[in-house]
Amino acid sequence: MVGLVRGNVIDLPTNVALSYFWCGGFMISVFLVLQFVSGVILSFLYVADVGLSFACVCDFTQDSFYVWLVRYAHVWGVTFIFFLFFLHMGRSLYYSSYSKVGVWNVGFVLYILMMAEAFLGYILPWHQMSYWAATVITSILSSVPLVGASLYKFVVGGFGVTNVTLVRVFSAHICLAFVIVGASVLHLFYLHRSGSNNPLFVSGGYSDVVLFHGYFTFKDSFFFFLLACFFCFFCFFTPDLFLDVESYIEADPLVTPAAIKPEWYFLAFYAMLRSIESKIGGLVLIVCFLFLLWLPSFNCSCCYSVARQVVFWWGVSLFVLLTYLGACHPEHPHVLISKISSFGLVFFLGLYKGLWAVPYSNGVPPLCV
Repeated sequence: MVGLVRGNVIDLPTNVALSYFWCGGFMISVFLVLQFVSGVILSFLYVADVGLSFACVCDFTQDSFYVWLVRYAHVWGVTFIFFLFFLHMGRSLYYSSYSKVGVWNVGFVLYILMMAEAFLGYILPWHQMSYWAATVITSILSSVPLVGASLYKFVVGGFGVTNVTLVRVFSAHICLAFVIVGASVLHLFYLHRSGSNNPLFVSGGYSDVVLFHGYFTFKDSFFFFLLACFFCFFCFFTPDLFLDVESYIEADPLVTPAAIKPEWYFLAFYAMLRSIESKIGGLVLIVCFLFLLWLPSFNCSCCYSVARQVVFWWGVSLFVLLTYLGACHPEHPHVLISKISSFGLVFFLGLYKGLWAVPYSNGVPPLCV
């Protein structure tokens, strides 16, 4: 065990050119541990019942044993994880890290699992926004041809979102956390087996190396200290910054909120989903985007190529625009701009992944000269 830790943490040979953008993986791991510990504590106190869940969550903020801090640490931990996820995946796209197929595949699956986990956790407080978000998202299942109605009843446990759904969501939220931990370890295994990418595109990544401990442990520690300061500030001074007003109202199936919107890390997908008149059409558009995002390829082009940077930053700009539009009321011209931006994002992502692609030879990508 000691040799395993030394080989993967202390004596790990690491390219000396790695910048602070390569600290994202370690930070995500730290916040995943925080989420796991805080989630275990909250699971002991949470009651999965439509008549008690909202009052139970409200009592967390009035508990004298600092359960309120555990709850807000859990809430803000998700925000920090997705912020780091976007930076981590953006860096991977920018430096073509998706050419490392094993690492990228597990990392992408981990991102999908985290989105599912965050959505399930968003339903549990059973306030107005969580209830209607669950109603809107699960209703998409009924649009699936042939098996839609049966699939919807199987998932929600009836003809609508009820107490049965809440119990299932709570169980799935707990179980999925262990799957995410396992996927994170597998992601780390593939990373250490293939080696990290580097901003200088040194072949193999191990031409100029230093041991991980001493240089990168201090680098990660400094980055962690900065994020910890921001994290503590948000938890203690602005704990409800990203919570909607409807989050303070108990779920009422008879009263629909004026505007239904998810958390900020889902807003881009929500804008894409509602930009198409058909529910299944919006779902197909999201699936196309995720497929292109996952598609591993070997790009024989340096990230410092001007054309490649233009395509990349156009895609990033459209994703940020969709995040803003997802928070806007679904009316003209927001819907029209969302539709144009959604197709534009898919187009630029396809260009970025395919324009400089080079075929693999016997499963091994060729070296660029």
